[in-house]
Amino acid sequence: MRVLGIDPGFDRLGLAVLEGDPSRPTYVWSTCVTPAKGPMEERLAVVKDAVSSALREYTPDRASLETLFFSTNKKTAMAVAQARGAVLSVLGEAGIPVTEYSPGTVKVAVTGNGRADKTAMARMIPHLIPLPSKKRGDDELDALAVALCGLTSR
Repeated sequence: MRVLGIDPGFDRLGLAVLEGDPSRPTYVWSTCVTPAKGPMEERLAVVKDAVSSALREYTPDRASLETLFFSTNKKTAMAVAQARGAVLSVLGEAGIPVTEYSPGTVKVAVTGNGRADKTAMARMIPHLIPLPSKKRGDDELDALAVALCGLTSR
């Protein structure tokens, strides 16, 4: 089983591919895509192209996506919702099954605590997934966590 984990966003899009047995996940690839500032349609096109490219290159069996967390900033929530729409459209066109997970569910899967902070998540992920040495931002780590969640709950 190969899973593409996605932490959707229009400023930063986290993508990660894991495969194998849930008790021994194998790292395949991960990145964080940062579309340049500019018109929303251009930023969403970068998101769409990044997901399409990941699908072509890594041919996942399924995708895992983090659900939208509504913060107090409605403008940001709307933009993230648009990025999620672009991502879901690409996955739908490719016929990739999608499972969505709330941030709390992902945190429980990785740390055992649904209220874990970013630091706890960042500390735990390398213990669960053998990763090549590289500095990773929050969005890339979130994509790895979402992929792990998808791999373990197939």
